[in-house]
Amino acid sequence: MTRTVTAGLDGSPESRAAVEWAAREAGLRHLPLKIVNVREPGPAADDLPREAAEGVRLRHPGVEVVTDRLTADPAEALTEAADAAELMVLGSHGLGAVGGFLLGSVSLAVIARAERPVVLVRAGEQAADEHRPDPAGVPSAAAPFRPVVLGLDTGAPDDTLLEFAFAAAACRDTALRVVHGWNEPHGSVHPLQGDAGEHASHARGQATVLTELLRPWRQKFPDVQVIEASRCGSAARVLVGAARDAALVVVGRRVRTGPLGARIGHVTHAVLHHVEAPVAVVPHT
Repeated sequence: MTRTVTAGLDGSPESRAAVEWAAREAGLRHLPLKIVNVREPGPAADDLPREAAEGVRLRHPGVEVVTDRLTADPAEALTEAADAAELMVLGSHGLGAVGGFLLGSVSLAVIARAERPVVLVRAGEQAADEHRPDPAGVPSAAAPFRPVVLGLDTGAPDDTLLEFAFAAAACRDTALRVVHGWNEPHGSVHPLQGDAGEHASHARGQATVLTELLRPWRQKFPDVQVIEASRCGSAARVLVGAARDAALVVVGRRVRTGPLGARIGHVTHAVLHHVEAPVAVVPHT
């Protein structure tokens, strides 16, 4: 059975932005789009997904669109829908005080519990936002895509995360910027304090690890330009800084089955709170 790109729709502007992003993504991936509406019974709820689907069919004539209406707890229903999808797309409630996503409890619950990738799209997201300006400097969805940015922990790389990021860059015909933040070795001295040689040696070692880790993926996706960014600093800070011109930011979420239950890591939290581009959270073991 073919998986779908699925979007949650509740009638809000942010959910409509999520549906539009999902329609574009379905077109890129040559997959059907499913619009899921989780609401109480009523005529208005019946009309909402149908009207949204009709609009998508007009704006994206090559995309097959289906709808589903569910009456259940929103977090549970959307998590189940996500697990049956290729990826789930949700809207944020806008921008927080620091410029990132303003997350509701439903979005957080789905991101933390879903077994498939979840993409968060901010309210007001436009197709042109993911593209470079045209030669005249005008925002245009017809211009090339901005890069896909992947935050990667070289100490625990995961094939699911790498596959998703490379495939996202490939279908956009754009570069993949792989970002790795690292700290100084324990007990070392900052280069400005006279330990520049050790710092440079450690930096070269970290960069080499990243290069070797990506070598087989470059071979698997030879048409994807890979930009390696190995930087000294916290993973969250380095990734947020590298994501300012991204079409899509990809981060991982380690699936935990311990007593604390599902959680979102601090790097993912930082990206969601500070990055304006759509963010894909990819669960992995």
